[in-house]
Amino acid sequence: MTLRRALALLVLTPLLYVLPGTAQALAHTELVTSSPADGAELKQAPDHLTLTFDEPVEPAGVRVMTVDGDRLPVSLVPGHKGRVVRAALGHPADGSFAVVWSVVDEEDGHASSGRLDFGTAAPAAQDRGDEAATAPSPLVRKGLVAARWAGYLSLALFIGGLAFVTLLWPRGAHEPRARALLGLAWTCGLLASVAAIGLQGAYTAFGDLRDALRGETYADVLTTEPGIVLAARVLLWVLAAVVLSALLQGGPRTSRSPGWRVGALAVCLGLLRATGMAGHNSEGGEPTWGAIADLVHLLGVSLWIGGLVMLALAVLPRRRPGELAAVVPGYSRLAAISVAGIVAAGLVLAWQVVGSYDALLHTSYGHLLLAKTAVLGVVLLVALASRQWVRTRLDLAVLLRGDAATVRPFGYSVAAETGLVLVVLAVTSLLVTANPGQ
Repeated sequence: MTLRRALALLVLTPLLYVLPGTAQALAHTELVTSSPADGAELKQAPDHLTLTFDEPVEPAGVRVMTVDGDRLPVSLVPGHKGRVVRAALGHPADGSFAVVWSVVDEEDGHASSGRLDFGTAAPAAQDRGDEAATAPSPLVRKGLVAARWAGYLSLALFIGGLAFVTLLWPRGAHEPRARALLGLAWTCGLLASVAAIGLQGAYTAFGDLRDALRGETYADVLTTEPGIVLAARVLLWVLAAVVLSALLQGGPRTSRSPGWRVGALAVCLGLLRATGMAGHNSEGGEPTWGAIADLVHLLGVSLWIGGLVMLALAVLPRRRPGELAAVVPGYSRLAAISVAGIVAAGLVLAWQVVGSYDALLHTSYGHLLLAKTAVLGVVLLVALASRQWVRTRLDLAVLLRGDAATVRPFGYSVAAETGLVLVVLAVTSLLVTANPGQ
């Protein structure tokens, strides 16, 4: 499939949202009812607070705290399919209660929160205090977005770079720029994954950046399902070091080894799946299709971006026309296939997560998705121009033995495409931390 057809599919993306039978946009775990209710005036002080959520929760993922920061003990109430929890309350002197609750979605690790005020005094006499305590710290959220952006970029550079060197440019295993790029991608991927654990803990506990560095925060996160996924990602990056080390030591001979290729494929697929499990793909009515589409989407993005950066930073600076003639057409075909996979999988994921035309136009998540689609469309136009340049000018570059004036325009086009792709990744990071229902 050519980039023209892929771009046409991208233009048709919004039509998906007006198809009949699509569901409403899905949100994270939310509170349905509480007993006592918010604002209730009671005759006597209650011993406990009962919270009912719209889906099963884990006690480790539910926090109920006083406005002073004291955490209350929480336990599941039997017989309610894991949707109801109970928090023990103390007995304040004035008979009034003000608590902040938060719950972590078991599937993607996102937090929902709120505040409840009730007691034996009139609700109007209660001071609701500082509402900032009911939401994650903006700095922590920005840090989590940055860590995820770095994680996405590192994943794409590592997997796409490995594929580029293995399939299109075997001699790149001995090229210093390519080796440095792969090593940097692995290092940043590992560090971003480790940092994401602490930031995830601070995010769900409504802490600050200092909490992201505490051992207790890491311990709390690792008892939850999202924390286990993040820990698995760290371990997979450790295994990726073995794959990368073997390639850098063995060079082209190792890249052709069936054993190495099987191991590299297993590690890369594991990294892709572990990254996708922290997103929204499992929230729709067909989580299996969402998981498959997410894997295809991340793989396509990695092959496209990783190859693009490797081409821009490692191949083009060498200005060897014969090398360009051998590598660029192969990458062009790989990029076209990758873009087709990105668009097709993106359609499935959009239907899975957003699910309605109204949600696309009237929620911040839908606006971010439209922004990402628009930037991706611009990227594809730049890529199409690069592809046409290859068809018309590459033979001339070979004849002129890599004359700088001939090769330079292609380098500018690739650099522009790379910069726009980084913007797409930034919007993707915001989408991951945004609520599809808002």
